[in-house]
Amino acid sequence: MLESILSRENMNRAYLKVKRNKGAGGVDKMEMDELLEHLKTHREEILTSLLNGSYKPYPVKRVEIPKENGKTRKLGIPTLVDRVI
Repeated sequence: MLESILSRENMNRAYLKVKRNKGAGGVDKMEMDELLEHLKTHREEILTSLLNGSYKPYPVKRVEIPKENGKTRKLGIPTLVDRVI
């Protein structure tokens, strides 16, 4: 089942969804314009590590967003690669 989830078609859809969202990068500081090349270069390595259970996501980047009431909203921003996965 994991093989079908990680199909090229699903990964491409996930990449396009992340790209459309235009969110900030995570702790690895990767920019959106670097993501596609990174995924192309490291695709097999990423898939192998996911399939054999050795994949480790990066820690999330912690950010506090001020709210109108003076409080803050705490966010955890995953890396772009982790969002695709």
